[in-house]
This record gives sequence, structure tokens and C-alpha cells, in this order.
Amino acid sequence: MSKSTKKSALQQSASIPATPNINPASKDKIKVSRKKLLEDSALAAKLLAGDKTALSRGITLVESNQKEHKAIAEKLIEECLPHAHRSLRIGITGVPGVGKSTFIEAFGSYLIHQGKKVAVLAVDPSSSVSHGSIMGDKTRMENLVTEENAFIRPSPSGDSLGGVARKTRESIILCEAAGFDILLIETVGVGQSETTVHSMTDFFLLLKLAGAGDELQGIKRGIIEMADSIVINKADGDNLKAAQAARLEFKRALHLYPPKASEWEPKVSLCSALEETGITAVWEMILEYKSLVDKNDYFEINRHNQNKFWLLQTINEHLKSRFYQDSEIKKALDKQLKAIENNETTPFAAAKFLLKLQSL
Repeated sequence: MSKSTKKSALQQSASIPATPNINPASKDKIKVSRKKLLEDSALAAKLLAGDKTALSRGITLVESNQKEHKAIAEKLIEECLPHAHRSLRIGITGVPGVGKSTFIEAFGSYLIHQGKKVAVLAVDPSSSVSHGSIMGDKTRMENLVTEENAFIRPSPSGDSLGGVARKTRESIILCEAAGFDILLIETVGVGQSETTVHSMTDFFLLLKLAGAGDELQGIKRGIIEMADSIVINKADGDNLKAAQAARLEFKRALHLYPPKASEWEPKVSLCSALEETGITAVWEMILEYKSLVDKNDYFEINRHNQNKFWLLQTINEHLKSRFYQDSEIKKALDKQLKAIENNETTPFAAAKFLLKLQSL
């Protein structure tokens, strides 16, 4: 074989293969699957009956950017909405390496053994090449994924704020309608604003590590201010003593923050997701929180405030999408980008010009 015709393994696997390279049988299956996704009129009924395959299809529709899928997704959400809002939504965040997936697997398995149905919406970092999920939480939660009462959905985070998938909010509604009473929403935790996940959950849990500089970071305002609980993971073996010291530091730091509107005092606890210790204490703490916010009506107030927040977010997203999809704006944007590159205008002047063009 000549050098010009020889293909390396790197060239063959560098990107998603073109259609001609797809196995014909697989190609036909993909076509049938897409057709079934669009034609399944009983999708809502199946989803409401707890069919996990229907739930997966519903979330696929919600995440799709195709116009025909959007229309079906909107109708599906409308049908499911009256059956939603019956779950406890728990947001879980922490820096990469803190053990979020291991904790979620241990915590989710514990909840299932308590008779709960658990859905995990795990938001993966996105590949800059294929825009797909990189880490694949289903492969990182081998035991939980086999549970009958568990549902795990990894989604690429894309460019969404705080590492939360753009359609996670709608996915929550579908999971609740399918009968899942505990939702665990994991964020990437790579330093972006975690406000988004905080604005769609009832309880916000922050995982920390001892001996990794996190004690100092915890004293700073920011994400810790939103946390309802700080759980120091990997509190086992030689790290146990450091974890106990970190718990004291975080407890002292929490006293520096103003009281929460929920009247809840954030707590600090230890756990080892690997050894499955401290998991029961975390759940008992969440139940204590739920009991308090039910009594003082904060639970419902918070849900209403979240709905208002997401109304504004949806309007902003729609306006942004309409702006960038405008054919005239696309042409003018290219010209302004070239003008900025040639130092013929400033970003601020270009933005003002484009926005004025949109309003005409």
C-alpha cells in the first residue's frame, strides 16, 4: 500500500466517522430509532407508567436542537407537568477528583434500599471536538446503573452556565413524572458559577476534600454560601485525621455567613463513599432540613422563586437564540468581527451596532 493511500489509526478515529463508514445495519437502526422517536404517540403514557426507555427518549427530545423535536418535546412536557413536582431535588457539586460519582453511587444505592426511586442527572464535561460527554457516568456507576429503581442520564454540559446541561430543568420534570422521588443532579464542578444548579434544587450539597487546600477556599464567599451542607469525602484511612480537622475549620467558617432564608443552619459532616460510611448521616440531615422547610413553608416559596427565575432565563435564552439565528445579524457579525481584527472598531461599538440592527 502506498503512503498516499495508507490511513493511520489516528486518522480513522480522530472524529465521528462519515455516513459511508457506518455499518449499514446500524444505519438502518438509527433511522428506525429516530422515526420511532417522532412517531411514538404513546410516549407520554409510557413515561408516566415509569418506562425508563420512554424517559430516555423524552430527554433525548428535550435535549435536541431540531425544530421537529422541539415541538414534540414541548407537548411532552405539557402532558407531564401535572404529574411533576413530587420529588426532592438534591444538587451535588465539588471540584473534579472529590469523588462525586462514587458518592452518588453509594448514596443512590442507600436510598434505593430505603425504598426510594432515584434518578441521577449527571452533567459531563463536553468534548470540544464531538460535543459529547467525555466521562460517561454510566461507566463510573457500575452498581447503581443495574438497580431497577435507578435511572442515570449523563448529558454533555456544552457551554451552559455552571456546567449544567441546557435542558436539565425540563429533564427534571420528565424524571418526576416517571415516578422518581429523589433526583440527584451532579455538576461538573470546574469553577464556573454553580448558581444554575442551586436554582433548580431543594437541597444543595457541597463535597470537599481534606488536605487539598479546600479549607482555605471554604472560608471564601462564593459557592460555600449557597451550600446547605458540606460533606468532607474520603474521610478514611490515613486521611481521617485531616478530615476531622477540616470539619472544624469549615464549621468555624460557616459562622461567618449570614443566616439563610430557610432558617436552616448548614452542617458539616464526614463520609467515605468508598467505604460507604457516613452516608446514613447525610440522608438523616437532608430529612431534618426537609422537615424544617416544610414547617416554615420555605420549600414551596423556594420552588415558586425558582419558577420565576427560570421564566427569565428562558426569555433570555430565546432572545439570544433568535439574535444569533437572524440571517442579517450573521452577515453583519462576520463583518464586525473582521473590523475588530483590523482595529477598525471596538467590541463595544460593534455590539451597539449589531443590537441596533436587531431592533430595526
